[in-house]
Amino acid sequence: MKVVTGVVGNDIHVVANRLIDLSLQARGFEVFNLGVNTYLEEFFDAVVETNADILLISSLNGEAEGWCREVNFLKDKYGKLLDNVVFMIGGNLVVGTGDASNIVPKFKNYGFDLVFHQVDLNTGLDELEKFMSERK
Repeated sequence: MKVVTGVVGNDIHVVANRLIDLSLQARGFEVFNLGVNTYLEEFFDAVVETNADILLISSLNGEAEGWCREVNFLKDKYGKLLDNVVFMIGGNLVVGTGDASNIVPKFKNYGFDLVFHQVDLNTGLDELEKFMSERK
């Protein structure tokens, strides 16, 4: 399966981004890593260009909330090109403190299928693999 990944917005957590890339590759995914400081529309363009199955956005500085509110808008804009794509986000998704029971539904309303706020990488990827196997 193909995955487009990277760090959204003004986030420059290069090491975490590389760990996500390596972990996905170790699990057999074909990875297209856009790196850090990536705008939301760049992710969508890359998904279309690579015909990816999954878009996995990460955020460690907590600014994802501001950057990712347009997911549903962009899904509508790109239309059928994204019909079967799984949208996942993980990391530290909000600035300050926040409870996952409030944060997860908010990001699902933004248009993400899978949301992992302050969940370790391997747990998130385990859940992604489970989700993908159940979709088949």
